[in-house]
Amino acid sequence: MRFAVASLLAVVVLAPALPALAAPESGAAQPIHRVDPEFPRWAYRAGAEHGLVTARLTLDGEGKVARVDIVNAQPKRVFDEAVVQALSLWRYADGRAGRTIDVEIAFKR
Repeated sequence: MRFAVASLLAVVVLAPALPALAAPESGAAQPIHRVDPEFPRWAYRAGAEHGLVTARLTLDGEGKVARVDIVNAQPKRVFDEAVVQALSLWRYADGRAGRTIDVEIAFKR
């Protein structure tokens, strides 16, 4: 049974993160291409009902995700790999290299 976060009531909240000593970007950046993470099959079998992961994306100048860091996860380490794999494929508009964006993804089965 395949579970995609999109069909599991995914909530994605985008808010620009403020790097140290950097001026905030105007408005929240919106992805121009996104891939929803899948609910891990092993987590489903283990009885996981829901989860919430906050990740920080670092973008290059072309809007590609250069790095994904997990800032917070509940439960810890259950959904991290699925989030990192999916968010690595997201794309944003061109902009300043090194900008960061915080993304919150909720999992619910």
